[in-house]
Amino acid sequence: MTSIEFKRTGGHPFAAGAASSLPKSRRERLRRALNVSVAVIGLILAAPLMLVIAALVKLTSRGSVFYTQERIGVDRRRRATEPGVDRRRLDDGGRKFTIYKFRTMREGNGDAEVWAEPDDPRVTPIGRILRKYRLDEVPQLFNVLRRDMNVVGPRPEQPSLFKKIRVHVRNYQARQQVLPGITGWAQVTQRYDSSIEDVKGKLALDMEYIGRRSAAEDFRIMVKTVPVVLFKRGAW
Repeated sequence: MTSIEFKRTGGHPFAAGAASSLPKSRRERLRRALNVSVAVIGLILAAPLMLVIAALVKLTSRGSVFYTQERIGVDRRRRATEPGVDRRRLDDGGRKFTIYKFRTMREGNGDAEVWAEPDDPRVTPIGRILRKYRLDEVPQLFNVLRRDMNVVGPRPEQPSLFKKIRVHVRNYQARQQVLPGITGWAQVTQRYDSSIEDVKGKLALDMEYIGRRSAAEDFRIMVKTVPVVLFKRGAW
C-alpha cells in the first residue's frame, strides 16, 4: 500500500480573504436552485442506469453496492459572530458529512489514504469502468438534495487527509467557503491528484471558481463536464 508523504511548506492555512462569510444573496439562491434542479432531473434520468450499476456491483464482487465515507464540507464557522452562538472548539475545517458513491473497490480497501494511480489493484473490474466514466459519483446527487454538496464546487476531502493537506498547503481551508461539488472548475481542468503540487494547482483553480461563482458559471462547468466524462479525460 502506498503511503502519502508531505513536505512542510509553512504558512497559516487561512488567507485574509478567506474570512468572508457565505453571502445570502439572490445570486447564491439562483446557484442553489440550479444545482438542486439538475440533481433532481439527473436522478430521474439516471434511475434505470443506477439500477443496472447496482446489480453489476453486487453480482461481480462481495460487499455492499454503495460506498460511504466521511468528508469535509462547507465551513460556516465564520457565520457564528452573534452573542451566545456556540462555536465548536475543534476546527475540523468544515461540517462533516457522509458522501455516497457506488463501490468500486474490493470490500475493506476503500479507506486508505493514498494518491490515485492508473492501475490501482484494489479496484474491481466493474469499478474500473465506473471510474473511467465517473459513474461511481452519481449517488452524490442525493448529497446535493441533502444540502451537503452542490453539483458544482470544490471536491470534498477525507477529514484526516484534509488536516494533513491544510498544514502543508497554504490557504487550503479557504476553499471551504462554498459547498463542495461533484464536479468543478478544477475537475474539468486537471487530472486526479497524485502529489502535493497537484493539490496546489487545484486549490488555485478552486479559488478562481469561488471568486467568479454564479449560476451561469455553474452551468458552464456542468456543460464542460460532459466531454470530460464521455471522453474519460483525466479519469483512471
